[in-house]
Amino acid sequence: MAGGGMAALGVKKERAAEYKGRMTWAVAMACLVAAVGGSIFGYDIGISGGVTSMDPFLEKFFPVVFRRKNSGHQNNYCKYDNQGLSAFTSSLYLAGLVSSLFASPVTRNYGRRASIVCGGISFLIGAILNVAAVNLAMLILGRIMLGVGIGFGNQGVPLYLSEMAPAHLRGALNMMFQLATTLGIFTANMINYGTQNINPWGWRLSLGLAAAPALLMTVGGLMLPETPNSLIERGRSEEGRRVLERIRGTADVDAEFMDMTEASELANTIKNPFRNILERRNRPQLVMAVCMPAFQILTGINSILFYAPVLFQTMGFGADASLYSSVITGAVLCLSTLISIGTVDRLGRRKLLISGGIQMIVCQVIVAVILGVKFGTDKQLSRSYSIAVVLVICLFVMAFGWSWGPLGWTVPSEIFPLETRSAGQSITVAVNLFFTFVIAQAFLSLLCALKFGIFLFFAGWITVMTVFVYIFLPETKGVPIEEMVLLWRKHWFWKKVMPDMPLEDGWGVGAGDGGRADDKNHR
Repeated sequence: MAGGGMAALGVKKERAAEYKGRMTWAVAMACLVAAVGGSIFGYDIGISGGVTSMDPFLEKFFPVVFRRKNSGHQNNYCKYDNQGLSAFTSSLYLAGLVSSLFASPVTRNYGRRASIVCGGISFLIGAILNVAAVNLAMLILGRIMLGVGIGFGNQGVPLYLSEMAPAHLRGALNMMFQLATTLGIFTANMINYGTQNINPWGWRLSLGLAAAPALLMTVGGLMLPETPNSLIERGRSEEGRRVLERIRGTADVDAEFMDMTEASELANTIKNPFRNILERRNRPQLVMAVCMPAFQILTGINSILFYAPVLFQTMGFGADASLYSSVITGAVLCLSTLISIGTVDRLGRRKLLISGGIQMIVCQVIVAVILGVKFGTDKQLSRSYSIAVVLVICLFVMAFGWSWGPLGWTVPSEIFPLETRSAGQSITVAVNLFFTFVIAQAFLSLLCALKFGIFLFFAGWITVMTVFVYIFLPETKGVPIEEMVLLWRKHWFWKKVMPDMPLEDGWGVGAGDGGRADDKNHR
């Protein structure tokens, strides 16, 4: 482990004002291809809910649910409550959780591209197993391989995007991952809507088309340039500088290259990033790596996206109407992400997270009230109230799409110093997939037990996380990724947590010195 003092910081001073460069075609194409990795995540989220509402699929693999669904005597909230059906959805995310931990050393030692390619290949294998499944074991094995692909892809892609992007455009370019995710969800919903009436193999077509984004991700990953940060970290400094000059469109990259070199020097002294990340000086980043992805899932968004057709059928929509409604929510999510891309580097992360949280709370409460008053265990929603529920859910999805959806990935991927970046991203992915697994496995049972109260349950969590952002998250807009470590020492709370450490050029902001005059801007 590196010694104390200046060496332990990696980057010793702010050089952001000296950074040169512009948005280049090389960056645009690299980020576009890399972000396709998000589409495999989104495609699975969208496709699984639609497939699990198709009668031929249920009849073949989950006959108990099929009979219950078509029984006229079943409690509306409980007709889909089956742990085997939940396991079909959630097994992918448990596999992704485990694989994300193995992805960290691959990402660090072999580069970001290696994780992207591994993720694409694994997802391709999973798609083939699913489309050919003849029994439940083969179906679940395919889901596990899909999970391995998502674990590697979610580890490599956000890091790749953060490191390739210029500092002043990092937020918008990083959100290409979320945009690709939402496009994957929307595409999956459209495919489900088109395949639901293809009997008896429409569900195979839905699952098998996951191979398309997986193939694109694999081929694209092989063609991408490696990030300069990763090349420098692995001792290929000259090549790293050449890539940096190419993606910035200028040879005047001394300041940014120096930041990367200093960060790399420290990174190479760290033999155990997971142990290092537990140190007190990395406490703020660790807290964010755990809380941001956990809160992202606890918004309840995945419950809506996983089970949108199931949820709408539960509320009395017909099969066609439920899938059509999920197509609408997928389209809203995709379009709202564009709002975030256009505003994140102008308004900042905090404003979007807080305002999005408030809107989501209101929407969850409204849906709970409508269902609580107008919908029961054996009643159907009227047409007008059904439309109202879809509209409010769309407003909820819209708020998520321009706030916690993209920023739940963007913020953790940009805050870690190089020496713990791959470990930090692994923790982020693992936490995200753990909570996704828990919610996916428990949602149908929670819906049965809590009924309309499930929406109030999620509204409570959104309240907690909105307050958390207001108090604990500093604004990261425009801060170079290699200088992010300096940001925490100016924050009113985290400077009290981090150990004293003298910094150069007036950056001495130890635990008790009160920070800089502009500290109030980071609260």
